[in-house]
Amino acid sequence: MILPTYNEAENIEPFVRAVTGQLETVEMPYTVLIVDDGSPDGTGRIADSLAAELSGVRVLHRAAKEGLGRAYLAGFAVALAEGAELVLEMDSDFSHDPADLPRLIAAAGAADLVLGSRYVTGGGVVNWGRLRRVVSRAGCAYARLVLGTSVRDLTGGFKCFNRRVLESIELDKVQANGYQFQIELTYRAVRAGFRVAEVPILFRERRFGESKMTPRIAVEAVFRVPALRLRV
Repeated sequence: MILPTYNEAENIEPFVRAVTGQLETVEMPYTVLIVDDGSPDGTGRIADSLAAELSGVRVLHRAAKEGLGRAYLAGFAVALAEGAELVLEMDSDFSHDPADLPRLIAAAGAADLVLGSRYVTGGGVVNWGRLRRVVSRAGCAYARLVLGTSVRDLTGGFKCFNRRVLESIELDKVQANGYQFQIELTYRAVRAGFRVAEVPILFRERRFGESKMTPRIAVEAVFRVPALRLRV
């Protein structure tokens, strides 16, 4: 499990405890890797304390904030080097519910990439304003149309990869770093012929802190999608 963090001091301890509690129920070895980009609010220190207490938790400290995509790629490199068969990613602020983890892991038995999806039957969002709902849905629909894929939730960040996916999709060529990073990873998997499954989830607004996503960032990323199709 890769958890990128930047200024998540209020969320990280309860979130990691919730995640490890769920991973204990699936009865397989696990590592939770917190990738902290030099958070000035002390997130890294809290993460170190958790790692000292919990045997399944580790921390990768990075000197500065380089973006979500670079943090995930650093985490993926560690996971693959150490032999992980499944690699998961999710937000560290309770937007993604740790209770959904067993369902994503179970679905990985029949799929190469499993997405926690807001936009399939049974999925949805909670506590979002109208503008954010419209931007998110329109962005996914636009990206789906341009990329020619049936995947409903291209922009979501709750995923479970089989290692063969990450080994095959040329991570060294991934250029996107922010919001578009999630679109690019899923699109690369689709283009490589891997089976993608979508498991319905409810996405909730973060418990503490401010969202790092704005409508401007989302719109800017989505309208870079045509270049992504040409590049991949």
